[in-house]
Amino acid sequence: MNKDTKAASEILQNEEIDANELKDKYNFGENVYIFDESMTKNYIQDICDKIFRTQEANHFGEERYAIFFKPGSYEVNMKVGFYTQVSGLGERPYDVNVTGAIEVDAAWSNGNALCNFWRSCENISITPTNGVAKWAVSQASPLRRVYIKGDLTLYDGGWSSGGFLADSLIEGEIISGTQQQWFSRNNEFKSWNGSAYNMFFVGDTNPPKGQWPEHPFTKIESAPVMREKPFLMIDADGYYKVFVPEFQRDTKGTTWKEGKALGKKVSLENFYIAHSKKTSARDINYALEQGKNILFTPGIYHIDETITVKNKDTIILGIGIATLLADNGVVIMSIDDVEGVNVSGVLFDAGTAESPVLLEVGAKGESNNNSSNPIVLSDLFFRVGGADIGKAEVCLKINSDYVIGDHFWVWRADHGKGVGWDANITSNGVIVNGNDVTLYALMVEHFHKYQTIWNGERGKTYFYQSEIPYDAPKQSSWVNGKTKGYASYKVSDKVNSHEAYGIGVYSYIINRGIKVDSAIEVPDKKGINIKNAVTVYLSGHGGISNIINQDHKAVNWFNRMSRSTEYLQK
Repeated sequence: MNKDTKAASEILQNEEIDANELKDKYNFGENVYIFDESMTKNYIQDICDKIFRTQEANHFGEERYAIFFKPGSYEVNMKVGFYTQVSGLGERPYDVNVTGAIEVDAAWSNGNALCNFWRSCENISITPTNGVAKWAVSQASPLRRVYIKGDLTLYDGGWSSGGFLADSLIEGEIISGTQQQWFSRNNEFKSWNGSAYNMFFVGDTNPPKGQWPEHPFTKIESAPVMREKPFLMIDADGYYKVFVPEFQRDTKGTTWKEGKALGKKVSLENFYIAHSKKTSARDINYALEQGKNILFTPGIYHIDETITVKNKDTIILGIGIATLLADNGVVIMSIDDVEGVNVSGVLFDAGTAESPVLLEVGAKGESNNNSSNPIVLSDLFFRVGGADIGKAEVCLKINSDYVIGDHFWVWRADHGKGVGWDANITSNGVIVNGNDVTLYALMVEHFHKYQTIWNGERGKTYFYQSEIPYDAPKQSSWVNGKTKGYASYKVSDKVNSHEAYGIGVYSYIINRGIKVDSAIEVPDKKGINIKNAVTVYLSGHGGISNIINQDHKAVNWFNRMSRSTEYLQK
């Protein structure tokens, strides 16, 4: 944290803000702010400004914030910084209307949004005063269930790299600008303007015209399986609930535009509300054993024993980018192979002692049929290094069948503290052993070996974004037998059926004399379909020799981009 950020944090902590005035029956903690229409515009604006001054450049800081608006109309010009969630507490986005701005810019980095991570905006309507809302972000910064009464721009002049928009209505145009890639699911917008490497649209009502490879657009008519992310709300009776959307198939467009969304409301009385400064992993496990759900309020939680989820339909919901940090090399969370579990809004952070895995879903070999009520994981982020030295062999391992993943950023840090080939040590980002697993918006970067390994049958990936590791010191440090480097996306030779759409793998290698033979490795057999794959040489040295297996579509300093339309064995 730089001096200015630290000073702003101290000012915010010392401000005479009556926190109790902002709380209702439930104790959400000191870093949760709940606004209602009785509060003056200046009062709300003042708090939002103070939080942003703390969080604007607080890249690896410890502060976490959640800002909620009760149903009503507000005037505020809010900028959203690191580790900040802004959400409406209505049942639908229409219930909270903000005139002004809820936006992300990149002024702290001279307009470059490549490091604008870890923030979110959900379940709210925005009327931008200048007609254009700005959300200049890269990974781990989702927009969900938003209604923007105007245009939406996704950059701030400089580069930006990868974002997520879901279940939202944009009345005007979306301008992607310098976004290198973007994932859009179940959205409605007037038009789309812009393209770069890999732009993905699934279940959108009006995707842009143009086909791959002339245009970098992958378009899927509907989302085959989906359960939207749960969210905190206040019901008409004035009580807090967590809304859990229904599991649906073949969805297109938003869940809420035409009426009430389908789902159930779970009273907050059924939740254990966790606080980072006083809640232990043992407390959480005891609450889970008693049949409680868990709401993680903003903060960093030191996890010294594995959080074990055993009961079906358990809800684990983090607000304010709640962060679970592994102590003593533990597995942070383990989910039994039970139906209906929902985990969302959590950052899993590796500790200084190596963890074998940070989140494990089911035990290997388990195969319950949860197809009608699957385990769903939404807005989950994983980090190895950056805030401190971190070590984890694998970040996410999915053993259960029928799991749905909706937006992951799995990151071995390439900058920050504790970063280096022999410092933040890993093997793989994601391993999928379960069958019939569907992952949307999978982003995995910089791990030492395969970024993603898929061992399960009938898996489906809708959009993949990956950078291979930057920092191998020499080729002999990064080899797989006689193969140079490790492919980013690996489908096991034993797999007979797999589909992946919109796969982007990017090369930036710091040291000379290093290459990777293939971006994607798949078995050459019937039932394997990779559609719309791209490799890009961003900068540096070396490059990628083949997109898929040995197709000889190389990217390097003189051939910066290569596309593959379809690899299909019938």
